[in-house]
Amino acid sequence: MWEAIVDFFTGATLVELLFIYFARVIEVSLGTLRIILVNKGYRKIGVIFAFIEVLIWVFVASRVIAGISEAPIKGIVYSLGFASGVFLGSKLESKMAFGKVLIQAITGKELGIVMANSLRSQGFGVTVLEAHGKDSDKSVLMIYTNRKEKDILVGKIKELDEHAMIIVNDVTTLEGGYIQSTWKRFVK
Repeated sequence: MWEAIVDFFTGATLVELLFIYFARVIEVSLGTLRIILVNKGYRKIGVIFAFIEVLIWVFVASRVIAGISEAPIKGIVYSLGFASGVFLGSKLESKMAFGKVLIQAITGKELGIVMANSLRSQGFGVTVLEAHGKDSDKSVLMIYTNRKEKDILVGKIKELDEHAMIIVNDVTTLEGGYIQSTWKRFVK
C-alpha cells in the first residue's frame, strides 16, 4: 500500500508538476479575464486571450491526459491550477478595472448644484436632474467614469455630502455626451 502512495506522489517530477500548475493558472486567469472583457465589450483583447488560452490548454491538457494513469497527481495539480487561476484572474480583473460605471448621487437641491460645479471643475461630466424626495426637493447627479476612478469619485461625493445616496452601475454601452479626456482611449 505504501508503495502505491509513494508512486502516486512521485509518478511525475516536481518540475513537471510545477509546469502543469503554473501553466494552468495562467491559462485559467486568461480565460477569466477573457470572459469578463468580452462581456464588457472588449472583443479584440478577448480574442487574443482566447487564442493564448487554448494554445496553453492544448499542450498542458495533453500532457496531463497522456500521463494520468502513471501519475494521477497530475490531475490533482491540474485541478489546483484551475482553482488558483480563477482566483487570480478575478483579482487581476478587479485591479485592471476595465469598463465604465454610471454613478448617481442623490443629494439636496442646493448642495447638488455646488457638487456638480465642483465635479465639473475637476474634469467630470455631470448631468443634474431635479427630483422630489419624501421631505424635500433633491438633485440627482449622473456621472460616467472609468471603474478605476469609481472609488475616487465616490470619495469626492462623500467629501461634499456624507449623507448623499450613491448608486453605482456598470455600463456596457456609452455613446455621445461628454467623455473625460483621460479615458477617451478606452471607449470602444
